[in-house]
Amino acid sequence: MVRKTSQSRARLKSKPPADMFQTSRSRAALQLSLTLVIAASFLFGCVQNNAAATPTEISATETQTSTPSPIPLTDQKDVMILSIEENGFAHLFAYIPGKLGLTRLTSGDWSDITPSMSPDGKHVAFASNRNGFWDIYTLDIPSGQVAQITNTPEYDSSPTFSPDLAWIAYDSYQDGNLEIMIQSLTNPEQKPIDLSNNDAADYSPAWAPNGRQIAFVSNRDGNPDIWLADLNKTDNRFTNLSNSPQAVEDHPVWNKDGSRLAWASNSQGQDYSGIYIWDASHPDHNATWIGNGDWPAWNTQGDEIVAAVNAPNQQLLTAYTLQGQPLLLPTPLPGHLRGLLWPNISLPNPLPQVYQQAAEQTPQALWSPVVTPAVSVPNQRWYVVPLDKVQAPYPELHDLVNESFNVLRARVIKDSGWDALANLENAFVPLTTSLDPGLGDDWLYTGRAFAINSLMVNAGWMAVVREGIGPQTYWRLYLRAQNQDGSQGEPIHASVWDLNARYELNPKTYEAGGQYAPAPSGYWVDFTSLAAAYGWERLPALPNWHNFYAGARFTEFALTGGLDWYSAMLQLYPADALLTPTPLLPPTSTPTRTPIPTSTRGPTRTPRATSTPSNTPTPSNTPTPSNTPLPTSTPPTIIPTFKP
Repeated sequence: MVRKTSQSRARLKSKPPADMFQTSRSRAALQLSLTLVIAASFLFGCVQNNAAATPTEISATETQTSTPSPIPLTDQKDVMILSIEENGFAHLFAYIPGKLGLTRLTSGDWSDITPSMSPDGKHVAFASNRNGFWDIYTLDIPSGQVAQITNTPEYDSSPTFSPDLAWIAYDSYQDGNLEIMIQSLTNPEQKPIDLSNNDAADYSPAWAPNGRQIAFVSNRDGNPDIWLADLNKTDNRFTNLSNSPQAVEDHPVWNKDGSRLAWASNSQGQDYSGIYIWDASHPDHNATWIGNGDWPAWNTQGDEIVAAVNAPNQQLLTAYTLQGQPLLLPTPLPGHLRGLLWPNISLPNPLPQVYQQAAEQTPQALWSPVVTPAVSVPNQRWYVVPLDKVQAPYPELHDLVNESFNVLRARVIKDSGWDALANLENAFVPLTTSLDPGLGDDWLYTGRAFAINSLMVNAGWMAVVREGIGPQTYWRLYLRAQNQDGSQGEPIHASVWDLNARYELNPKTYEAGGQYAPAPSGYWVDFTSLAAAYGWERLPALPNWHNFYAGARFTEFALTGGLDWYSAMLQLYPADALLTPTPLLPPTSTPTRTPIPTSTRGPTRTPRATSTPSNTPTPSNTPTPSNTPLPTSTPPTIIPTFKP
């Protein structure tokens, strides 16, 4: 295997083999059906308040969720299995382009994530914390029954079956580190085998169809790369496939015959972020980029890939040919994606009762605004209300969003075990208070935003993950769980971004605005994802964030309600208050120069007349020059102080 460096990677312009261009169905039909069905099945309920709305025009809720409806089918192919978050919990959904809308397969106040299909198409393995700790489970497709595979207090996730169904591999949090474990399915009493056995983080395994290789993610070379474990070897077993120092790879997945491996890459260098494909028949060749996205999943024929495209505050479903041609426009998903499959299976007809019960459940709205009566508010404008037991320069928020903040705060306490929102860096900021340069139109002025205390990063209670989306930089925040026994949170898989590294007197690090650092140990709660469930959106960093710490804005979240900044400001202030006055040139602070007085010459003596005229006149006495008086001292110049 030839090791590649970031300079030698030519995968951006490399062309896939000709057989990768084969397609098996009408692209247009798939695009149309996929777009229409997803658009019809997703109901977005974020009520957008008009800027001129009065307090009596508020809707009962600002956040609604969709209710997937089951549709029994007789001809079911290309079923997609998705793990999607709703109300802060992730559940499994089935979806068939053009035939079946999003249909919930599991439900409850827990999360079911990272689904993986068995080779025979009868079971879906997934990770769940339904019993209080993260373990591996299987879902029997025909019956809908769930069986538990692992039962440990440690975090177990990302399962993958061996081709003969005798083993299952997964990542497990062992002794403060993620490792790849292999568990026997024929002898459950057998102790799991630690495949990776390395001090680095090893996770997200994918068992190759040939049965003798397992692809996985590891940061043993300093940053998350795609590695390959050869089960036929004991020495030199592991090979770095991606070897990309300036990118973070994740979610490897094999096609059905094992000839190609796809993964997602988030690049911070010159390469593209998105989906890459590695050809196993040419292992020394660089991987080929086909398009933007995350969580790639192959179709059965192995000629198309479905993926999730990351937007700032949502994800969208898309699909590509292996030539890189898009099959459909990116279509919004109703929640954060935690796993994606595209197997060739059939759902039972009719659907079992357990599926129907899950599909018929309607998630309740997490909050609704309660208008606080106010007096002396001109023109029925909105106002800010105080936050209870919150420390901030101005502990207030807009009356339409404070309830969302309060229930989010309670949820954070429940999920993390401590009150991370009791001490804020900022909440509402009045117009009379100036923020840092470049933040003149910040959402904090609207009363619809808050900023978490950034000092929690230095204290080790908050971690920051950098996410590049297009030309902008966004951040994902994690809060350290109070209980580190596996009952709260999950291990962080991605490398974190150390913003404070810019102060280490390293020019390269300073220009980059920090550097990648290994994920901290322990269990963490994804605050960004949790806040999104309650309507709070993260904000992008300013363009100069690399050398302007405050411009990173990594702790700020806003509940915009569908408004732009100016419309949101009009809910609190009259239009005249938002006008920028024309700047007047102030008087100069330096007065004109005071002239220095010159000395005055003294009078000269008058010569006396001669008594006898002569041809040669006798020159008169040369007057003795008078003493030049010393110049008077110049009084000190007083510079007036300018007072606007």
